[in-house]
Amino acid sequence: MSAQMEFGVDAGLVCSPQDAEAALTLPVVHERPVRVFGEAGLPGDGAQRPDWLAAEVPVAMVFNGVSHAVMMATPDQLEAFALGFALSEGILDRPEDCRGMELHTVDSGTAVLPPGVSAVEVRMDISVRCFERLKQRRRSLSGRTGCGVCGVESLAALDMTPERLPAKPWVPQVDVATVLRAFDVLRARQWVNAQAGSLHAAGWANLDGQLMLVCEDVGRHNALDKLIGALAHEGRLSEPGFVVLTSRGSHELVRKCARVGISALATISAPTATGVQLAELAGVRLWGLCRSPRAILYAAGA
Repeated sequence: MSAQMEFGVDAGLVCSPQDAEAALTLPVVHERPVRVFGEAGLPGDGAQRPDWLAAEVPVAMVFNGVSHAVMMATPDQLEAFALGFALSEGILDRPEDCRGMELHTVDSGTAVLPPGVSAVEVRMDISVRCFERLKQRRRSLSGRTGCGVCGVESLAALDMTPERLPAKPWVPQVDVATVLRAFDVLRARQWVNAQAGSLHAAGWANLDGQLMLVCEDVGRHNALDKLIGALAHEGRLSEPGFVVLTSRGSHELVRKCARVGISALATISAPTATGVQLAELAGVRLWGLCRSPRAILYAAGA
């Protein structure tokens, strides 16, 4: 089964995200019986109850017929995921470089997966310029959940020297009160995580700290890519605002933000030293350990 989307300089999205995802018919969560122990009032041998677990499926990224990466992801907002991945990994320079996209489910037998585990193939038609550059990179990723640099062929291919973002006068407005305001409502917007309890979230907030968009995934990189793709599709990547993430501030998350021009990032956990270094190099404002009433500013930004 497939769902098709078409991009272009003027065309926009032909197939809506809702239509594309409905066509895939892959569940985001699965119900299964479990045995619970240790709760007050339960017998010593526990009690059987239904539980909900997040789905995690292989998603193959195919550009102009060439398979480039396989990532484990939550089967939701996959068109945004693919576009965001292509932009944040430097495969595309701008959303218009994607000429079209098709999503296909692959059954477990065809994909050589355990019974009942389907996969998704995202086939993207990209500009000749971007495809030629992609072929020259000769990069192939086999991604685990939350994997950042699997499959990179050499140290030079890590691309950890970002161009510095142009200074934006509104960046200082992303202050502690604004950041914590966004985090205060993020948990309530994690609807799938509330059911399954194992998903990361990436949110986009405006300069008032209002959370405008939230994307969820089992992988923190995937959640950010979904958010980037959704913003890119709506033409909002250049608007003032910042990203909030339910993860640590690792170098690859900072790098993804810098590559698409996002100037401010806040994470619920601490950053890594390399994440802070990349934020300073790129001019990204980086907050970490954002747990009300406290947050730490690790990099002031451009």
